[in-house]
Amino acid sequence: MHSTKVKSFLDANAVKYVVISHSKAYTAQGIAAISHIRGKELAKSVILKLDGALAMAVLPASYQVDLTALKRATGVQVAELAGEREFKQHFPDCETGAMPPFGNLYGIPVYVDETLTEDREIAFNAGSHYELIRMSYADFERLVGPEVMSFSAGRAAASVMV
Repeated sequence: MHSTKVKSFLDANAVKYVVISHSKAYTAQGIAAISHIRGKELAKSVILKLDGALAMAVLPASYQVDLTALKRATGVQVAELAGEREFKQHFPDCETGAMPPFGNLYGIPVYVDETLTEDREIAFNAGSHYELIRMSYADFERLVGPEVMSFSAGRAAASVMV
């Protein structure tokens, strides 16, 4: 069982959540499809570097990070994707690419796209490619304390995307 750090944190804070098991999947859209969750309600975590420092962008699976919008919203000079080697060691209890959106537990600031705040519940990777956690967005926001801003675009957008 992966990401016991997140589950222990949720349990310690008396948060109600559901663990959803699914067959192995690697893309956020693929996970949404096999677990029968709308792509807008599945939150994906994207690890970035903002002026060289690691950061986590959390947005709906059906959206993409607009690096130009994120740069503008955060006021940094450089916003870019982080390479796997740059962040893998920060998430020792997670499979690469399946990090939960709890950057605060891993010493990484969290930025949430405002579109996620519209959902009563969100689901996200629980540290593995075969397990999700579903919980209320309000509890997530209370526990993580992310900065909420606008930095996503739909799949059809032509800007610099993840």
